[in-house]
Amino acid sequence: MNILFAGTPEFAVPSLRTLIEAGHTVVAVYTQPDRPRGRGRKLRHSEVKQAALELGLPVRQPEKFAGEDELQRISDDQVDILVVVAYGQILPIGVLQQPRFGAVNVHASLLPRWRGAAPIQRALLSGDDETGITLMQMEAGLDTGPMLLQRSCVIEPDDSTGTLQRRLARLGADCLIEGLSLMAKGPFNAVTQSESGVTYAHKISKSEANIDWDAPSAVIDRQIRAFNPIPGAFSHLSGERIKILACELTNVVSPDQPGILVEVGPSRLGISTADTDIRVTEIQPAGGKPMAVKDFLNARELIVGAQLSQNPGS
Repeated sequence: MNILFAGTPEFAVPSLRTLIEAGHTVVAVYTQPDRPRGRGRKLRHSEVKQAALELGLPVRQPEKFAGEDELQRISDDQVDILVVVAYGQILPIGVLQQPRFGAVNVHASLLPRWRGAAPIQRALLSGDDETGITLMQMEAGLDTGPMLLQRSCVIEPDDSTGTLQRRLARLGADCLIEGLSLMAKGPFNAVTQSESGVTYAHKISKSEANIDWDAPSAVIDRQIRAFNPIPGAFSHLSGERIKILACELTNVVSPDQPGILVEVGPSRLGISTADTDIRVTEIQPAGGKPMAVKDFLNARELIVGAQLSQNPGS
């Protein structure tokens, strides 16, 4: 097939590479414009743009995927299908209907559960046991289109957004190739999404990553895993903002109020919650890099009884 591809983050890269490996012709790659990123705020390519350049593919980066000029450009491309994987813009219906087979989207959930921008994080925050990939035909509504294929994926107890995203990206690429193969063979019946069980994966806000130590340990654990690597679940200790990137659950119930250091060193950092303690295993100090707790403690003198809080001045 002759394909237009639209995607931006790392999640979309396996789908792009797999299309090429499967022998499809990618006429052009649409991705978000270069943005300032990182600590130096330098202009950087998206991960999809970097992959497209490595593959020798034409790259297009319109600020908005709309307007008569862009529609005419797509019409001139004479492509069979538009493949969208985490592109980051809502596409107008005129764009979706332009290719011969319309547009398909690789979405990281088992629709209709978790329609929207942050399906992986929302699945982890909610304690879901499984998630998956839905390959769907795109229409005007947000992730409401008929489903071509679904493939499920177990959420492991220690999964973070980072680990789960990598597995789903690979699964999504495989699902995409399978779906395109079925479409090429002839008429293919898509399944209309049920109106029962619809949930929305609203965009993550940084304030959601601020740990509430009055919550149960299982809720805090899910929060830590859902926000690893970005934006990182955080708290404040002795006025310093720290990100907690990984932890272990324990059966220990401390008499202390929530948010107290109940165990310190040499390689352990235990914190009380509303029920059982958690033990931090990976942490990131303000302005620093992620590190093991042992390395974090080597550079600080912390004592049992210190208080963590949601506010820097507390």
